[in-house]
Amino acid sequence: MEKGRIAIPSEGEGGLGGTRSNHFGHCDVFTLIDVEQGQIKSVTTLPNQSHARGGCMVPVKILADNQVDALVVGGIGKGPLMGFKQVGIDIYFDATHTSIQPVVEELLADKLPVFGLAQACRGDEGHCQG
Repeated sequence: MEKGRIAIPSEGEGGLGGTRSNHFGHCDVFTLIDVEQGQIKSVTTLPNQSHARGGCMVPVKILADNQVDALVVGGIGKGPLMGFKQVGIDIYFDATHTSIQPVVEELLADKLPVFGLAQACRGDEGHCQG
């Protein structure tokens, strides 16, 4: 990724040294990383808003309103995945790293795969990562 804004669902206070949340919709904050010429230019955090089960479109709106271009998750349901696609936010998959900085480095090095519809979690399968 050469230019844009990346969002990473984060636990606690987030930030580049923080921990990636296992559930994007219920994360505490989103760590936002602005990238120019393939380099990190700034890091900020954006509080998540609470939502009830099935309300995973709330983060879609939050991130779209904050000009996010890419989101990295360990899992995501079909509904929010389609919502992010509709607003032009690319979804990438990483279930390997729990720390945020390595996730960002992998995305900047084009080493993370795009999250496909076939990988989406289904609500009737119980808890899934993401």
